[in-house]
Amino acid sequence: MQDRNDRERLRETFDTAADRYQRARPDYPAELFDVLETLAGLSADARLLEIGCATGKATAPLAQRGYRITCLELGPELAAAARRNLSAFPRVTVLTGDFETWQRPPGTAFDLVFAATAWHWLDPATRWRTAWAALRPGGHLGFWAAAHVFPDGGDPFFHELQPVYDEIGEPQPPGEGYPSPGELADSRAEIEATGLYDGVEVRHFDWETVYDAGSYIDLLDTFSGHIAMAPLQRGRLYGEIRRRLTARPDGLVRRHWGAVLHVCRRRG
Repeated sequence: MQDRNDRERLRETFDTAADRYQRARPDYPAELFDVLETLAGLSADARLLEIGCATGKATAPLAQRGYRITCLELGPELAAAARRNLSAFPRVTVLTGDFETWQRPPGTAFDLVFAATAWHWLDPATRWRTAWAALRPGGHLGFWAAAHVFPDGGDPFFHELQPVYDEIGEPQPPGEGYPSPGELADSRAEIEATGLYDGVEVRHFDWETVYDAGSYIDLLDTFSGHIAMAPLQRGRLYGEIRRRLTARPDGLVRRHWGAVLHVCRRRG
């Protein structure tokens, strides 16, 4: 597990990728938002709080459904991009700030607090209580992340490329492996152990995105670990990606994504 200093240092790297984030990061499946809406029992006038909205990838599908959404984004460049991307939705407000220190207006409580690929950046010691405090009684917490999964018959490119990561001193973290769709770990036990939530629901989703060399490198340049690499490391890795994809007849790579949606109800 990352210590606090490493977590804070890496999460701040995303603001340097604001110009790439919207075009490079994958869209989440529409079905995920349907399930979130149902499990959280959202009414038409529900008030939502999003943690770490980045450029609004997960905000827009919910804004299109008419919800009032307050978005918190740590990075000023990302927050500015989110305001541009979400300008068509007058019920969405994007604030620049840190969820862990944000002071809610007195009397404000939310029907849903949610985070898309941002929950793991929060302090595990305080995030559950902080989200609980922002919810109305009976409100819901929802979070998920987009992770790499490896289906049977998936693209072998990533296994073939792993020795290059090893060579530049960026091996897989211990225990990460190559999970299949539906095998990503969930946080049910951790949620239940807090004593702050009940009615825990977990759903798995998976989908595939196709990239050429340029768009795949754009994607990698939105990942904190790749942003933080030394230039020589990145140059070696990205050069090898371009070389290998150029050698393919179609020049494309297929990356399979998985997401584990967690939805739970505030107790008390």
